[in-house]
Amino acid sequence: MSSNQKKRNFQIEAFKHKVVVDPKYADKTWKILEHAIHEIYNHNASGLSFEELYRNAYNMVLHKFGEKLYSGLAATITFHLQQISKFIESAQGDLFLEELNRQWTDHNKAMQMIRDILMYMDRTFVPSTHKIPVHELGLNLWRDNIVRSNKIQTRLLGTLLELILKERDGEVINRGLMRNIIKMLMDLGPSVYQEDFEKTFLEVSADFYRAESQRFIECSDCGDYLKKAEKRLNVEIERVSHYLDPKTEVKITNVVEKEMIENHMLRLVHMENSGLVNMLLDDKYEDLRRMYTLFRRVPNGLATVRDVMTSHIREIGKQLVTDPENLKDPVEFVQCLLNEKDKYDNIIILAFNNDKTFQNALNSSFEFFINLNPRSPEFISLFVDEKLRKGLKGISEEDVVIILDKVMMLFRYLQEKDVFEKYYKQHLAKRLLSGKTVSDDAERNLIVKLKTECGYQFTSKLEGMFTDMKTSQDTMQGFHTAYGAELGDGPGPSLVVQVLTTGSWPTQPSVTCNLPAELSALCEKFRSYYLGTHTGRRLSWQTNMGTADLKATFGKGQKHELNVSTYQMCVLMLFNNADRLMYKEIEQATEIPSSDLKRSLQSLACVKGKNVLRKEPMSKDIGEDDAFFVNDKFTSKFYKVKIGTVVAQKESEPEKQESRQRVEEDRKPQIEAAIVRIMKSRKVLDHNNIIAEVTKQLQSRFLANPGEIKKRIESLIERDFLERDDADRRLYRYLA
Repeated sequence: MSSNQKKRNFQIEAFKHKVVVDPKYADKTWKILEHAIHEIYNHNASGLSFEELYRNAYNMVLHKFGEKLYSGLAATITFHLQQISKFIESAQGDLFLEELNRQWTDHNKAMQMIRDILMYMDRTFVPSTHKIPVHELGLNLWRDNIVRSNKIQTRLLGTLLELILKERDGEVINRGLMRNIIKMLMDLGPSVYQEDFEKTFLEVSADFYRAESQRFIECSDCGDYLKKAEKRLNVEIERVSHYLDPKTEVKITNVVEKEMIENHMLRLVHMENSGLVNMLLDDKYEDLRRMYTLFRRVPNGLATVRDVMTSHIREIGKQLVTDPENLKDPVEFVQCLLNEKDKYDNIIILAFNNDKTFQNALNSSFEFFINLNPRSPEFISLFVDEKLRKGLKGISEEDVVIILDKVMMLFRYLQEKDVFEKYYKQHLAKRLLSGKTVSDDAERNLIVKLKTECGYQFTSKLEGMFTDMKTSQDTMQGFHTAYGAELGDGPGPSLVVQVLTTGSWPTQPSVTCNLPAELSALCEKFRSYYLGTHTGRRLSWQTNMGTADLKATFGKGQKHELNVSTYQMCVLMLFNNADRLMYKEIEQATEIPSSDLKRSLQSLACVKGKNVLRKEPMSKDIGEDDAFFVNDKFTSKFYKVKIGTVVAQKESEPEKQESRQRVEEDRKPQIEAAIVRIMKSRKVLDHNNIIAEVTKQLQSRFLANPGEIKKRIESLIERDFLERDDADRRLYRYLA
């Protein structure tokens, strides 16, 4: 077919000859159909010929009597429904809903049959005239004549609400019947269910739960109240699943949440003797989990719980770090912090669904109170020192890693990480030099963690300390090889030297003391050996860091090996040539600094069980006029006796001041370097932005003081690294 040929439209035309219709045809046919509808409603449908009825209805529509058929149908259904309405109204008590349900079922069956008979009308006449389809018409007429009739509407709503109230009070009701009636309302359209039932149901429920929550809260503690609220919430969710519209679930749970939780939130968390703080103190995981689950359902619920928890943790943390009793024992102080952290970590994991916002709140709380105590960095280092000296014996590697991880967690909270570094270096040095470290692996593990946290600059010196220890072993082997014959295995002294690189170890003022003659000669031999094998180096003896093993014989020939510090050895060796020595004589002979000498003598004469010397007069402190003797009556069940030096585990006040000063001095070049780095990239920057940027750059190491930053800027201006802008004095320029 060519494309320009016109497309033909086929059309079926009506018969050309006139069809003569009986003038009473419409009335006669309708009477047949009307009779059939009556029979259907009266349950006599079995005698009807549905095929014949269908044909009659078909012909009526075909002969343009569709309107008569449709209006007649509506009138006939209405007539029957008005009769049915009277039956339902007359039903007494519990029979009311049953009658309504029975009649509704019958009406639906009747409408199904009628719809089948009038199918042709439903498919052609109804759409072309925009009428309501037969099924929907049946629903609308049922709605208007039954559900919304004056005598049924309020009675139906009242009956449904009364049954729900009975169920709330623990009575058993016919849920199947309820489901059918509610389904009827839903089938009649969303607006019917919502307006005729749901709206009032929600209002009545709100009143019910408002009164109930008031009653509960007056006579329950917080935990019990939450159990009741949870139970009520679950009951309402279950009710929806059994016989209400699923869309009602959100609405009814909102009602319960608002009335039982949201309106009483603050009263519940602050409830005396049972609120949130008591739950936290007593580790009531189940109650806390219930509170978290319920409060997360309401606006600001979790924020309320989080705020109360945060202020509580900050309060107990503040007490913990400022209580003078806790500050007496640094190890116990840090253990208390770790115990608190473990406690709240468990609560967040087990009760608060490991909620990140709660974890963040916990972290910020710890950061807040740990930094209230300026000695926290020192105490954490002392804790590590204690654990790595002796506290990890008999503990598995996994547990060691756990302990170190916990320490690192506290370390992260510190604002002054550089202060921790300073103490850590000192303590590590003492552990390495005294050979007291329990596990090299644990030490190195911690250094790796610190490296990850702070970068290689911090740990390069620590790694240097380990390298020195290894090199010293090799050096001593070389020394013994070179001088083995001279040193011999005789009764004379033997020497072990650790050579420390100045930059890697904590700086110690080099204090010389007069070593016994036997040792001085040996030290000189080592010096000449070392300087002979290494060029361009200097050795200075750190006698304050050494230890010695002495063989001693007491009054009744009792022999012991004494493990003492180098200073204590110098003191004890004097008694080989004297029975009685005055403090002044000892000081003059050894030239040990006064404070160190007093501590050494205190350890030798005043510590019960370790008192290898006696002193007169007997007292705990050392006086400048005291006299000292060998304690002939000294006994110990051990052959080897370790005599520690009486040392304040924590620093004294002047030492603290000095440490603080050193830290402040170390910070100056770091602040200056940060300023120069920032200005080099930005070229021009105002004062406030420099302060903010420097603080941000350095916060991983310490919290920079704005006053100190200002001083460093002034210093850099004097040294021509920066200049002030002529027009704006708060603007700085970088000078290349």
